[in-house]
Amino acid sequence: PQKVDQSIAIAAKPDAVWAVVGDFAGVSNWHPDVAKSVGTGGNASGGRRTLTLKNGGTLDEGLDEWDAAKRSYSYRLGDADLKALPVSSYSATITVSPDGEGSKVEWLGRFYRGDTGNEPPDELSDAAGKDAMNLYFSNGLKGLKARLEGKTAR
Repeated sequence: PQKVDQSIAIAAKPDAVWAVVGDFAGVSNWHPDVAKSVGTGGNASGGRRTLTLKNGGTLDEGLDEWDAAKRSYSYRLGDADLKALPVSSYSATITVSPDGEGSKVEWLGRFYRGDTGNEPPDELSDAAGKDAMNLYFSNGLKGLKARLEGKTAR
């Protein structure tokens, strides 16, 4: 498996950040790559969300664990859509923690490339998966920061 780990400092209190990012189905409210997000089951284990990306792909994700006290949740991809992200599966965790007067948001993901065969095409390779996941996480964290700091969001 491959791994991406990104974080960003946000000039807002952790509870304010968690109020936005902690809504599992509300990712379209802060992630600029997500055109639409539809959820079922709320923030309970087993909850689901379907994200329609602006590139036309969809991500079907299931919530594994949601912990308000730790301001953290973990989720995983259901069926892969290689148009959305060139990965065959992933799991990820988002955590909000205090950082000075503001917050730090960390987004950690583990995934397998889009083609798990021995000789994947370039667009479904480890590098393509890592580039796509890094870009998706980076864009999301920047969108969250913009939303919470009152700058241009979405």
